[in-house]
Amino acid sequence: MISCGGKGSVRTADDGNGYRLPDTLRVATLYSPLSYFLYRGEPMGIDYTLVDSLTRQKGMVLDLSVARSLAEAVAMLDSGKVDVIAYPVPITEHYKKYVIACGPENLTSQVLVQPKMNGQVLVTDITQLVGKEVYVEKDSKYLRRMQNLNDELGGGIIIKEVDADSLITEDLLQMVSDGKIPMTVVDSDIARLNQTYYPDLDIAVPVSFEQRSAWAVAPDKKWLADSIDSWFASSSSQEIDSDLLKRYFEQMKNGSSLNFDFSKGYISKYDNIFKKYAPRIGWDWRLMAAQAYVESKFKPNARSWVGARGLMQIMPSTARGYRTSVARLVNPETSVDVATKLINDLDSYLVKYVPNDKERLKFVIAAYNVGIAHVYDAIALARKYGLNPEVWDDNVSKAILMKMNPKYYNDPVVKYGYCRGTETVAYVKGITNFYEHARREIEA
Repeated sequence: MISCGGKGSVRTADDGNGYRLPDTLRVATLYSPLSYFLYRGEPMGIDYTLVDSLTRQKGMVLDLSVARSLAEAVAMLDSGKVDVIAYPVPITEHYKKYVIACGPENLTSQVLVQPKMNGQVLVTDITQLVGKEVYVEKDSKYLRRMQNLNDELGGGIIIKEVDADSLITEDLLQMVSDGKIPMTVVDSDIARLNQTYYPDLDIAVPVSFEQRSAWAVAPDKKWLADSIDSWFASSSSQEIDSDLLKRYFEQMKNGSSLNFDFSKGYISKYDNIFKKYAPRIGWDWRLMAAQAYVESKFKPNARSWVGARGLMQIMPSTARGYRTSVARLVNPETSVDVATKLINDLDSYLVKYVPNDKERLKFVIAAYNVGIAHVYDAIALARKYGLNPEVWDDNVSKAILMKMNPKYYNDPVVKYGYCRGTETVAYVKGITNFYEHARREIEA
């Protein structure tokens, strides 16, 4: 449960309809890559950011609870444990019995995900799926839709069911991008998000009708639904929503290729800074240079979609925690200085879990990328599921990938929910590969 104060806000006595707004708004949501997740210890997600902004502007305290399923969230609403579900609840006859829709309305459909080859795609119309292989999760709504579509077309679609315990939606999207499978089917919002990681994917062919969804309140709180709708009609809400759509659905998430020319005899113009600060944490300066390259490609003005800044991509909250002005993060030396302090702290937190200095290095790098909380969860999962909790490769790295799967991020040993583990695993691999290459090519 998370409580966020509305500090600096002005108390709104009522919602404009004669009802006094609560001092605390109790909200249920679900972990997901779009609605709510933690990154480097900070809460993020479209629905989280919107409900946080709503409560702050209305002078309320946000009391956030995370449900394990939509059914559980609806039950929490029905029992009066929460006031609002800030998560897309389908607007269907079934849910209309239990909730009133309000807030941001989403329109999504299931779409075909296929690779683009020189700007061309294999399938431009669903009738062309006959004779084609489509991979979908077993026992999923995507499987049911493909089975129905196959019946509508008179058969011929080669539907490949994938065990959801081993591979999930995001895995299938990456496999399409990598050319390992020809195509899959996902919801359009998830497809749009993942297209910012895999720009070679085409998601233009819908395979279902559109589905409406929105936030929800209990049937006896129409006044609260009206108040939420009124706020979402305001210009401030629309500005926030526009920014979120750009961040999640337009801004590219993956960095450029990790190919690097080492022939010039140095790594970057910041090598002297790395040489100055790396000894403070017992690192080879070339390892710190590798991290800076993977983080920002040596761009001191870099800013990521989550707000990380500077050469070493420091989060603003991290900078403030080390008594550093956010504005100073564009200074390369300041960025490296804060990074070394963070790395030193992460190492001290992890030493009791991973005693081996060399092995712990990968855990520290992973924690720098995604936050130590998710690494703690991955260690706990590794221990529970028979992996070595003190070894990263093929052990805890597998466990952090498990945190993309609801079965595992809702596991009782997991405290911090969903994590895009593929990014963290790639991050650790990218830095270690760059470093090994630098060791061979660049003098210490």
